[in-house]
Amino acid sequence: MATPCDNVGNVVGTLWESLKSLGFEVYPFKIGWYNAVVSQAHHLQYSADTLAVVVLSTPSMFENLFLPFLQGCSWKGIRDPIDQCVAHAISTCVSEHFPDQSVDIIYDYEVLPSRKPKFLAQTAAHVAGAARYYQQSDIQDPPWGNKKMFGVCIHPRLGGWFAIRALLVWKDVEVGEEMHQVAPADCVSSQEARIELLERFNYHWQDSTYRNIIAAEESYSPRQQEYFITPPAQRGALLRQWGFHPETDSEAQSSINKQ
Repeated sequence: MATPCDNVGNVVGTLWESLKSLGFEVYPFKIGWYNAVVSQAHHLQYSADTLAVVVLSTPSMFENLFLPFLQGCSWKGIRDPIDQCVAHAISTCVSEHFPDQSVDIIYDYEVLPSRKPKFLAQTAAHVAGAARYYQQSDIQDPPWGNKKMFGVCIHPRLGGWFAIRALLVWKDVEVGEEMHQVAPADCVSSQEARIELLERFNYHWQDSTYRNIIAAEESYSPRQQEYFITPPAQRGALLRQWGFHPETDSEAQSSINKQ
């Protein structure tokens, strides 16, 4: 049975109230919107009207949530402290505010046995209207010929200074026709700027200049940028340098580069 939009609004409002101060944004969408634009191999196995919410982290998450998290936990042996921090915050929110509802939580770093991602994060952000996913197909007469160029999402307020962290699916909640899809803002509208964006992202992603393709209201702090440009295997040493000490000096860091 479809759930009225006011109930959906309550779900989203509760998530915003719980997660915004920690540095997250949330955007709802229907599973069918996502499945309509991905290949069959990437379909999410829920009905088309099932309610889903994509969760983004903003620049403030690092100082508001991650650094306090490090002070309050032992991070020895954690594959990626950012992953554990985000998972703790989101799972706590869901268990506290939706204890009687069946909610699947899928994190951006999770993969299937085939090694395919469990969901396409940038596509989810695009169909939810959170950030526009600029791809090679958005370029008329691309100058790269047949060379593969990876796409990237740009947020209308944050530019590239954000990350897509998780997908929440309310398995037993279906949304009626009154929930309308809103297209993400086209904030990189010219062909020249789109070409520049994809070239910055594909050729120079380490310097983060692609994130500034538009004027952003917020960006990562110098400390946050230092953390993310540090190779994952060396981040434990950086955290110790900052004064965050694990129980021992042994370290099992094999984290992916999460920005």
